[in-house]
Amino acid sequence: MEKKYKIAIILGTRAELIKTFPVMLELKKQKISYYFIHTGQHNLKDLCRQFKVKEPDLVLTKEPKKSSKFNSNVWKAIKWNLSLVFKIKKSLKDKPEIEYVIYHGDTMTTATASVATSRLLNPFKKYKNVHLEAGLRSFNNFEPFPEEISRRIAGKVSDVLFAVSDFSKKNLKNKRGKVIHVGNTVIDSANISLNLAKEKKIKVLTKKKFVLITVHRHENLKSKERLSKIVKILSEIPIESYFAMHDNTESKLKEFGLYEKLMKNKNIKIMPPMNYVEFIYQMSKCSLIVCDGGSMQEESLIFKKPCIVLRMATERQEGLKTNFQFLSMLNVKKTKEKISEYLSPKFKIRPFKNPYGEVGVSKKIVEELTK
Repeated sequence: MEKKYKIAIILGTRAELIKTFPVMLELKKQKISYYFIHTGQHNLKDLCRQFKVKEPDLVLTKEPKKSSKFNSNVWKAIKWNLSLVFKIKKSLKDKPEIEYVIYHGDTMTTATASVATSRLLNPFKKYKNVHLEAGLRSFNNFEPFPEEISRRIAGKVSDVLFAVSDFSKKNLKNKRGKVIHVGNTVIDSANISLNLAKEKKIKVLTKKKFVLITVHRHENLKSKERLSKIVKILSEIPIESYFAMHDNTESKLKEFGLYEKLMKNKNIKIMPPMNYVEFIYQMSKCSLIVCDGGSMQEESLIFKKPCIVLRMATERQEGLKTNFQFLSMLNVKKTKEKISEYLSPKFKIRPFKNPYGEVGVSKKIVEELTK
């Protein structure tokens, strides 16, 4: 007899799985079966094993051997997205018992899944489409691109929108879908991963104070001017620093003649990207985070770590209200001054309430879907 599923989950990227696996674990804990559809945007096999969630029931396109299918090739991504809409529609047509279709975040998979499951293309559908991590807004369609557009599309066509904060809830006040403020699943992801790291007895990178660095965002990598400013910002970091560098980042630094300039700072040590569990552990131990990633802004709040955001705009504006997150706007002088301030022995984090909630967000989401 064919298995019946109440919920379908559509994911494509590693970031989506990292933030959705706690929901999947909660569904399993409550003995609720779910149909896992993988679009094939990233390779997820190692993460499924690491987080002990089942591998996809259906893979819509062949997974890339490396982590990403597109490597910043926008037109290739758009063509892939269009073909994916019909594959998602067909996969759900064969599962009439499904009540909810879940997707996460602001990736190309998110936009495609939201449109493919919308009433616009399925006027007589019986299921509801559900957007996790809804309501984030930078209010600039090109900062970041295409993420800001993806999340706006999902916001317009979703039946249920799980907002991560008061700020994101306000951004959704005029949307047609039901808006529910639950918090951010990243809190569960970080908590579970930190416990896994302790079980595995992962060692800290150094016993000294250190800085953790990542740069990977498309709008930074495509611009020589922006990357030049980032290298200038990093050039004078005064303590041991670990730069978890993606292949795309290294390639662009070398293409623009900036790699050697970066390496003139002997405090900077280049290392390959870490898996999420190890990275979370190192983040919990570092003295400063320097990044252009949105999730790291959220995690800096969880671990109460000062964070320099190497961007012109951010959709995670909640953390900027604290005294330990700084949106650099790539202003070299002001950013260097802020790094010095954060690394000073005199610097103290003022008390704050995490705007993304507390551990247990994933349980709240499952409870809402099973009322």
